[in-house]
Amino acid sequence: METFTLATVSLVISISLIVSKKRDPACLSFAVLCLALFFHKGAAFFFGIFFSGFWKIVEYLGLVAIPTCAIRFTLSLISRHTFLSKRDIISSGIFSGFLAIALFTPLYRGIYLDTLLYLYAGLVLLICYASLLRYIKKRPPGVERTRMVYLSVACTATAVLSILDLVYYYGYAFPPVSNLFIAMLLYFVMILITHPHLPELHELMARALIVSIVTLFAAIIFTLIARLFGSGVSPPLTHILLASFIIVIAIEPFKIVLKIIFNYIYPEGKDVFTSLYALDEKLEKEKSLLLEEMAPVLAHEIRNPLGSIKGAAQYLRSESNTGENQRLLDVIIEEVDRLNSVVSQFLNYAKPYTINLKTQDVNQVIEKAIEIVKASDRLGKISIEKELRSDLPMVDIDAEQLVQVILNISFNAIEAMPAGGTLIFRTSKIESGDGGAVGISIRDTGTGIKTEEMKNIFKPFFTTKERGVGLGLAICQKIIKNHGGYIRVKSIPHQGSIFYIRLDVAH
Repeated sequence: METFTLATVSLVISISLIVSKKRDPACLSFAVLCLALFFHKGAAFFFGIFFSGFWKIVEYLGLVAIPTCAIRFTLSLISRHTFLSKRDIISSGIFSGFLAIALFTPLYRGIYLDTLLYLYAGLVLLICYASLLRYIKKRPPGVERTRMVYLSVACTATAVLSILDLVYYYGYAFPPVSNLFIAMLLYFVMILITHPHLPELHELMARALIVSIVTLFAAIIFTLIARLFGSGVSPPLTHILLASFIIVIAIEPFKIVLKIIFNYIYPEGKDVFTSLYALDEKLEKEKSLLLEEMAPVLAHEIRNPLGSIKGAAQYLRSESNTGENQRLLDVIIEEVDRLNSVVSQFLNYAKPYTINLKTQDVNQVIEKAIEIVKASDRLGKISIEKELRSDLPMVDIDAEQLVQVILNISFNAIEAMPAGGTLIFRTSKIESGDGGAVGISIRDTGTGIKTEEMKNIFKPFFTTKERGVGLGLAICQKIIKNHGGYIRVKSIPHQGSIFYIRLDVAH
């Protein structure tokens, strides 16, 4: 059962990476490595059932393919600071080819070839592991190095725990577990390479925990049904857990493959695979489109009467001789201007943004925004600090819209520091498997945001200001999303807030 589990998990991961939209070399090479492992372990499973020489040859063919695939994956994952090269892929491929040919000769019958295959695969995997350790040693501290440390720890733990198989081979009543630990390692590696934006261990573990909880829930349901309605003895709990785990991780790639096939046969049924929750999301998008269509009409119908009211108030003010009447008319004109500003902000939020992307230096855009902030009369006793990293990669951005985002956040930060404080701008370089990104942080030392308000600050029309509209941060979030990035905030009441923006680098 453990061999079958590893073979199935390998196949599922391979299919998941192949049918996904990710075309990263590390993902594709890992998919091929998992496919080779599937042939090796799958054939070993069927050989244990049918005892056919055909399955033994397939098992060995999968085994001889693993070293070459492992070297290719290692180079894709760590292209620098490694003693491996493309020549090693070629050399390993040639040697594996000779071993594959030997399987169809009388040498196949001897025990020496069997031993040579396993020693060869083990030696290459050990070299790849040593290359990973060397990469970690040479790599400067950062997100990428941390991810590779997690991978090395996972590999070490799998190797150590797999030694428990020796207990089984020496006759103790302890089942072999190495295949299970290798299956978990494969899933961990898949998460690591497909989600490079999850640098923290707790974030990686959280995804694994979700899969574990869903697996346990499915196993409990299956066990209850088997015991309530089954007439015979239910399968062992370990087998149910393994089957549930395979189903949980296989359901998404299976849906993707089925969707590709179904869309080819029935292209009109695009919403067949949409869940009820996704339909709610689709409904929200339709509402947004409707809002985009209604906003210009609504703004036009409101602005026309406002223009007439303002014009009439200005005329009456010029004709008025009493100070009291002029003061009241000034209030009307001021409120009309404020309503017109509200309509403008609403229109900016509702209308679709036309992004004029150009490859630019983020630091220059931030410098421009800082100059505008310094020139405003809102700054008061607030000092500005900047820590802009000089070696940032270029990004595809609409500079004017990004300036608008920075200004909105900056002026909010200034309002949060009425007694003075410090406004800090920082940029950072984020390295990841998908090409990297640039980080922008804007920090203040103001009053902070209350915990109960944090979940609402990006919602349209939510505001804590007496005369605020509540669209500034919603517009910021929309602009950053349209750039393919994300914005988030952390805050401690009475200590300050920090807004963090991530933008992918230009390709």
